[in-house]
Amino acid sequence: MNKKLFSTSEVARLLGVSRQAIFKKIKAGELKAKKIGRNFIINEESLNEILGKTLAGEQKQKIEKSVERTISEYGETLKLLGQE
Repeated sequence: MNKKLFSTSEVARLLGVSRQAIFKKIKAGELKAKKIGRNFIINEESLNEILGKTLAGEQKQKIEKSVERTISEYGETLKLLGQE
């Protein structure tokens, strides 16, 4: 990534979401963007921030697998700890 500025379409493609999802993130303040005319641009720093917060599908699967394994191995212990 040698670009410094990205369009909403480019960011949506990079994150694997719709442009509408990007607009919602901008409106909610989760993604910093500047409006130029009718379009928004996202700088590289803002994009890197959100990329660091977003989990890829593979990462989500690893986390889910780890949680399932923990529950299967330590489920009873976790229940007892939850009662304290």
